[in-house]
Amino acid sequence: MSVAVVLRHLAFEDLGLFEAPLRALGYRIEVLDAGVNVRPERLRAADLLVVCGGPIGAYETELYPFLADEIRVIAQRLAGHRPTLGICLGAQLMATAMGARVYPGTRKELGWAPLQLTEAGCASPLAAIGDLPVLHWHGDTFDLPKGATLLASTPDTPHQAFSVGRHGLALQFHLEADPARIEQWLVGHTGELKAAGINIPALRAASAVHGPRLVPVVRSVVTHWLDAMAPRRTR
Repeated sequence: MSVAVVLRHLAFEDLGLFEAPLRALGYRIEVLDAGVNVRPERLRAADLLVVCGGPIGAYETELYPFLADEIRVIAQRLAGHRPTLGICLGAQLMATAMGARVYPGTRKELGWAPLQLTEAGCASPLAAIGDLPVLHWHGDTFDLPKGATLLASTPDTPHQAFSVGRHGLALQFHLEADPARIEQWLVGHTGELKAAGINIPALRAASAVHGPRLVPVVRSVVTHWLDAMAPRRTR
């Protein structure tokens, strides 16, 4: 059985909607918490590594030294063509591992809005998203790494998603967010939401409308991405 190791930086920012399709594909899920029970060799050996989001910066290695180890392992996996998926902070750590700059954006992007898929994005597993709104929840952004292929943008964030060959996928947005558990996000990030002037009831209502529409989309994205590199996967 293939093993998907999930690296969490915050308890409720986990696999979310990605868990069901991964289990359906036969993956056993192993969850590790950043800075607590992570063994770099376990991250390197995983058949699939999923690096989740969190409210810290990829560049804050002095404040959070464990990030340097994560970046090192991600760089090794990408160089070795090992399947790696990064979400939000995870995407920023992938960009950092490839030598790109990560930095604060012009403003926080919080809420539901559609993506602008590039030509490559329309030919990628992300094509299933189409013009459906997705959940954005970030303040940092990154330059497109050398050798990466841009898949999606928004007006505020030109680099929303990129791929690295067939084995690396970086998503700045939160396709994995489970609408049934949005209250965890609203409570856990209440300080950030209030500081940004976000209408919490409106965000809750938008999540109830848009979130359920993404459930089959997530299944399609995950399945098509992993199927595209099936010959490289360890069984």
